[in-house]
Amino acid sequence: MKHIHQEIQKNELVKLLLEAIGDGVFVLDPHGRIVAWNPAMEAITGYAFQEIKGKHCRILKFNQCFGRDRPSGITDCGILKTGRVVPAECLITHKLGHTLSITKNARVIKDTRGEIIGIVETVTDLTELKKTRLKMEEATRRLGELNRLGGIIAKSRVMQNVFSFIKASAASDTSILIQGESGTGKELVAGAIHSIGERRDQPMVTVNCSALSESLLESELFGHVKGAFTGAGQDRIGRFEQADGGTIFLDEIGEISPYIQVKLLRVLQEKEIERVGDSRKRKVDIRVITATNKDLKSLVDAGTFREDLYYRLKVFPIFLPPLRERKEDIPLLIRHFIDLNDKTSGKAVTGMTKQAMQAVMDYHWPGNIRELANAVEHAFVLCTGREIVIEDLPLEIRHGNAGPKDGTPPPPSAPPGVSVPRPGHRLTRERLVAILHAAGWNKAEAARQTGLSRASIWKYMKKWDIPMQPE
Repeated sequence: MKHIHQEIQKNELVKLLLEAIGDGVFVLDPHGRIVAWNPAMEAITGYAFQEIKGKHCRILKFNQCFGRDRPSGITDCGILKTGRVVPAECLITHKLGHTLSITKNARVIKDTRGEIIGIVETVTDLTELKKTRLKMEEATRRLGELNRLGGIIAKSRVMQNVFSFIKASAASDTSILIQGESGTGKELVAGAIHSIGERRDQPMVTVNCSALSESLLESELFGHVKGAFTGAGQDRIGRFEQADGGTIFLDEIGEISPYIQVKLLRVLQEKEIERVGDSRKRKVDIRVITATNKDLKSLVDAGTFREDLYYRLKVFPIFLPPLRERKEDIPLLIRHFIDLNDKTSGKAVTGMTKQAMQAVMDYHWPGNIRELANAVEHAFVLCTGREIVIEDLPLEIRHGNAGPKDGTPPPPSAPPGVSVPRPGHRLTRERLVAILHAAGWNKAEAARQTGLSRASIWKYMKKWDIPMQPE
């Protein structure tokens, strides 16, 4: 024992290496007694070197050595005969009595004469890895439930990648930056991340950073004390404190001023806030999720967004593709929105005609999923049958105005004085009232929606005693 121990003690490089290695490393003499023990082994097993020095390796109770269930000693395990152990997963016992999952590797040490003078073993703790794996499996299950409840509807490959990122985020507590065009569902993704993560039972607080001025946003985020400014009649906690223990979602993060950027950076670095007008620092335990429809890197390059804050926020970035890049998801989304509108309207719409679906698929969707949801709701106002027909859709979708297709202009409206009803629809009083309501009582738009002239709309309104403005 003294020989190998002395060799290690007099070699400063070896000692430094043992201390620097992140995995557990320990050295045995030829009799299986511990002669060296690095700090990582102390962290993994709970044993300090001084209390385990000279003890037999049996104290760790490895459950598998060379396929044997807890061998009785160094000779029994066979390391001296084979010279090495192939890395394998097994269990050891912590000082406090609980078991740990590890991978173990071992090989003998020989001197210049080829004689065995010791054994070096490495131990990698798999506990955190297994916890992470379990968290991701649980996140996958919860995300599946969320999808079935209509949380995120998608089957496209690009969205499957997004799902993978969402599931991976559940296994950590790092800051997340969600990037994507307006209407792509950034808030929905933030909600999914919170719902499947470890903080799901704690609050999620949402703040739209573009909706408030700098001073109001400061008070909204950090709170204020009584007398901090005119109108501050009492203490008020901010959104960061409301989210303590949970998640705060900061939407439109690219809109915040340089002053708020500095304060947010301090929260991310120090995990503490100061209310407006107060010098007392208050600790907060929060996960920060941000979102933007802007290119933050361009703002950094332009000098309007702090680079250090940018990198703090985008530790784990998620990019949401626009709807035009995931059109195979459109039928699923339409089915979802029809189901929702069936429940709220009391109608029993079963789907969409081929002609209407083709118009929807050809459209460019600059407003993304939000625009699609509004389009289905618009169609429900006009729909009188079991299926949504093309005439029920908004004008720009019927004419394909938003897409960079072939440059063909939309068909003209019916010329004044000519009454040409849309095929497949009989204009009734109820239908005309619904069209006027959807058009904000704009008679010209109602005429375009029906294919009639404006004069015909006026005549029908007079005939059916429909008021010129909503009552």
